[in-house]
Amino acid sequence: MIEFYLQIKLVHVATIVLSGAIFLARGSALLAGMRWPMAAPVRYLSYGIDTVLLTAAMMLLTILPGALFANGWLLVKVALVVVYIVLGVFALRRGRTRAMRAAAFVLALLVYAQIYFIARAHHPLGALYLWS
Repeated sequence: MIEFYLQIKLVHVATIVLSGAIFLARGSALLAGMRWPMAAPVRYLSYGIDTVLLTAAMMLLTILPGALFANGWLLVKVALVVVYIVLGVFALRRGRTRAMRAAAFVLALLVYAQIYFIARAHHPLGALYLWS
């Protein structure tokens, strides 16, 4: 499966961008009071993209099985993905007030950015490492 590494990585990166763009659009629209972000087709599109994203990530970990524990940055990135998902749930659904949803949305976007910088720098500090 190593021969497909570049194609799988390309799918992974493309779905990261799509997933982030849809989250940004849905969160912004919800905070603006629009209803379309919670419509079934939009939610299912988001679920489908996230499923492809996680499948590609698992395939990459299968190709490079020791990567998760050999690289500290990857373990931090995976932990931050969990934080991002929890914040996203509060931003889009579980936040009781608009202020809580807005705070969760902004924090989720900051975590998303940090995940990006960790992946680019291959360092657990991500953006902090790039700026030092």
